Amino acid sequence: MDVRIGDMLEMKKQHPCGAKTFTVLRSGIDFKLKCTGCGREVMVPRIKAEKNIKKVIRTAQG
Repeated sequence: MDVRIGDMLEMKKQHPCGAKTFTVLRSGIDFKLKCTGCGREVMVPRIKAEKNIKKVIRTAQG
């Protein structure tokens, strides 16, 4: 799956704060994601994150 820094990810399950979207801060063997609702940053293994991604929202970069 092609996930880049700055992309927004809509997940299948929501964060405890109620938000379902996260911003990608780092990608590699694991993702560093920032919740758009509460601002919490979490590190998630790539395999686990890719299973839970519903949609990738790209930012317009020119």
